[in-house]
Amino acid sequence: MNITLKNAGKKYSNNWIFRNFSYSFIAGKRYVVLGPNGSGKSTLLKIISGGATLSEGSTEYIFNSKTIKPEDVFQYVSIAAPWLDIPEEYTQEEIITFHTKFKKFVNGISVKDAIKIIDLEHAREKHYRNFSSGMKQRVKLGLAILTDAPLLLLDEPVTALDAKSVDWYKNMINQYSKDKTILVFSNNREEEFGFCEEKVQICGQ
Repeated sequence: MNITLKNAGKKYSNNWIFRNFSYSFIAGKRYVVLGPNGSGKSTLLKIISGGATLSEGSTEYIFNSKTIKPEDVFQYVSIAAPWLDIPEEYTQEEIITFHTKFKKFVNGISVKDAIKIIDLEHAREKHYRNFSSGMKQRVKLGLAILTDAPLLLLDEPVTALDAKSVDWYKNMINQYSKDKTILVFSNNREEEFGFCEEKVQICGQ
């Protein structure tokens, strides 16, 4: 998916989060968006995903030579982010099954296969509220990376992951995201974006 932002700006009340941001993300490439806390990285992710609107400027989406309306782009996106909520009362198997009601996995991967790939088979029937923070992050990343969507957005993806899980994350990207446009939003942690081809700096206001 090609994404073009022109003179993009977002403000809440009278405070600008960022302004005059222009960039073109090319289909199939991997980008990291860098910036300190408060620079607007998560806000930019929400705008690109269609979850928030710009205060000024424009966003254009092109997929397979077709223009996608901003209100429809959610159909083409998968996201993993610390601020995304998952129903705490669901088991891991129920979470994955529920997810596949809306978006399918790549390569026809089944719920059973997804649990194996996420590598939390011992917690299949465990409720999400009883997961450690690292286990919760693995579920979020697994769902996002395995989803059959052309655009993958990852906000601080190695949050709460130990070294073994960071290696798992890198392998997941390499194995299941070869043809996707990937945007990683990071505080400059190299292990999050070592596979990215281009760096984009956002400074905020």
